[in-house]
Amino acid sequence: MPQVVVASFNVHGGVDGWGRRFDVVDACRHIEADVLMLQECWSPDGGESTADHVARKLGYVASELPFARGRIVAPGDPLPDRWGPRLLSQSVHGLRLDRRRNTSTDQRVRRHGARDTVERGTWAIATLSRLPMKAWHTIDLGKLPTDPARRGAIVTDLELEGAAAPMRVVGTHLAHLSQGSPRHIAALRRALNALVPAPCVLAGDMNLWGPPLVLLLPGWSRAVRGRTWPTWTPRPVAQPDHILIRGPVRAENGEVLPISGSDHLPIRSTLVID
Repeated sequence: MPQVVVASFNVHGGVDGWGRRFDVVDACRHIEADVLMLQECWSPDGGESTADHVARKLGYVASELPFARGRIVAPGDPLPDRWGPRLLSQSVHGLRLDRRRNTSTDQRVRRHGARDTVERGTWAIATLSRLPMKAWHTIDLGKLPTDPARRGAIVTDLELEGAAAPMRVVGTHLAHLSQGSPRHIAALRRALNALVPAPCVLAGDMNLWGPPLVLLLPGWSRAVRGRTWPTWTPRPVAQPDHILIRGPVRAENGEVLPISGSDHLPIRSTLVID
């Protein structure tokens, strides 16, 4: 029976909470997946995107969907050896999304210190595959009022040797529950139910725990169970990152990988097409 290794990783723009870089390519190399869904990819203005860079270095083909504009701010002074500003911090350092479209770059930069470095760019999701892509398209989920990003999903049909039909993989990054993410989940459910049936995988940072997620997505089951966020605490406390499966596909194993750099740990599962 055909097998495929699928993984998901929120790379936090390739930086820690202070805006310091980590080696995303090396992290993805150690994940060792046939299909890799990335969230919070970074595309600097005028430069190569995270997804394209990883794909070029590791032999993937990438498809990418931008969600929002933003900036990465790194301070010039030496910093403590820790991940970075905590939640609810007022620090402007690290990865930040634009919330007001009419705010000029000059106004934003004046908020930072004289020695800070500010890189402008785009925040996105991506699907990276070493398997042949038969077709791919995106689903527009729209923008919620309090969410700075316009969300969506990438749907890719992949050819597996020995399989009677393509396997469909869907990558996304949902808003928080407090921002109204069930509206996006319902829209995603309707869009996927309208497609021709196929062995299907849905993966990404869902910003939601597993039990309520599968209640909102009937017919789907969890391939990975384990806490993935946050990495700056002694132990992660929650699992917002998921690989869900539906149809004639089953998970042989599912695991959380101890790969550092981001505020999320990556997840991986070996799937068998029945």
